[in-house]
Amino acid sequence: MAKDLKRTIAFLFFLLAGIVLGTVIARLCAEVSFLSWLAYSMSVGLDTASPLMLDLIVFKLAFGFSLTVNPAQIICIIIALIVYNKTCKNL
Repeated sequence: MAKDLKRTIAFLFFLLAGIVLGTVIARLCAEVSFLSWLAYSMSVGLDTASPLMLDLIVFKLAFGFSLTVNPAQIICIIIALIVYNKTCKNL
């Protein structure tokens, strides 16, 4: 059981590290002309500026979700998953 928990925590760490590193790289490359393609991003989801509202008179509930992905994040996530597989084989 503890072995599975360690693997799950390590997987989440590598995944989040890939996402954050990809975001940083995309922002740094946005101003460089030949690397600006790394900063191109697409958003999917319910717009958080005008969320879906559920009004039940007593309270209002707002639903909003947005996911933004860019090529730098995808590349960094793939690299992070490869590193995870290489380093966490024996966990």
